[in-house]
Amino acid sequence: MRDFFCQCGNILYFQNNMCLQCGRSVGYVPRAALMTAIEPIGHGRWQVPAAGQIAGREYKLCENTAIYDACNWLVPADDPHALCVSCRLTRTIPDLGVERHLELWRRIEAAKRHLLYSLTALKLPIIGREADPERGLVFDFLADADAASEFTDPLPGHEPVTTGHANGLITLNIAEADDVARARMREQMGEHYRTLLGHFRHEIGHYYWMQLIEDGPYLAGFRRLFGDERSDYGAALTRHYEQGPPPDWSEHYISRYASAHPWEDWAECWAHYLHMRDTLETAANHDLVKPRPWQRDATDFDTLTYQWTQLTIAVNAVNRSMGLPDAYPFALNVAASQKLAFIHDIVDRAGHAQY
Repeated sequence: MRDFFCQCGNILYFQNNMCLQCGRSVGYVPRAALMTAIEPIGHGRWQVPAAGQIAGREYKLCENTAIYDACNWLVPADDPHALCVSCRLTRTIPDLGVERHLELWRRIEAAKRHLLYSLTALKLPIIGREADPERGLVFDFLADADAASEFTDPLPGHEPVTTGHANGLITLNIAEADDVARARMREQMGEHYRTLLGHFRHEIGHYYWMQLIEDGPYLAGFRRLFGDERSDYGAALTRHYEQGPPPDWSEHYISRYASAHPWEDWAECWAHYLHMRDTLETAANHDLVKPRPWQRDATDFDTLTYQWTQLTIAVNAVNRSMGLPDAYPFALNVAASQKLAFIHDIVDRAGHAQY
């Protein structure tokens, strides 16, 4: 994630809705991939000040901004939609009359916007249900427990909500936005790394398997690296949860869960790849990554992995100096690196296909 700048020169971060220096409202313009200051001009319209590539353009606030303060993306003033392009992808939200649901939903929408920023930066296709009613991307954010009880038990009459993907629909249990509940799950599942944004990146991996791999020219290559996805998925997950990963999983997979089934291996690697690209963009924005003179091609996977290795070594060392766990508790084995390279190639090709 890169930084942005207000027209007054102050730095803006992706989640900001106000500039702390000039006091103006700010918002994100998806089409321009810019954070910008905006000034009210009446009748619910806002105008970009006279500076920059979108100076003078008029926008309106996303309806979720005006009603719930749950968004900071802008909508073109002449757009018939009341919601921004991110919020329109959400089909179901939790009951906001329940304590803490609003707070958790805000966190979820913020993580989703971060995800969409990364996908757009990589020029990946984002096809919603308006364009594809059967397999378009859509999100359901559901609760199966009372937030006041720290998500320990399902609500009476409610079935447990399982985070997952099915034909473009990504369902997320809002408990994943609760820090305490997520930490408890991290311990129960034996996961060293479990974040809200990480869940989005994993589940969107299943969506892009469907979009980019299924029945396409890359399917044979996928099966050579990840295995045959036609193997029984339900039986594979049952075996994984009952028996755990194989003893040598760290030599072949990016994570324990990746060993469960080829689909999960792909989704875990996809999430990892998005971690790498987004973190490297942030590091480059702050001059923390400096490629060697002979490695300047940002599209080259070897360059990316070199930069990534150097960065994670440094970040882990900083955390250890502060007495904290490693920020990057992974080791890239040869097999996982080959899978990531495969994903890198597909992302690069998909991005070029869009333009």
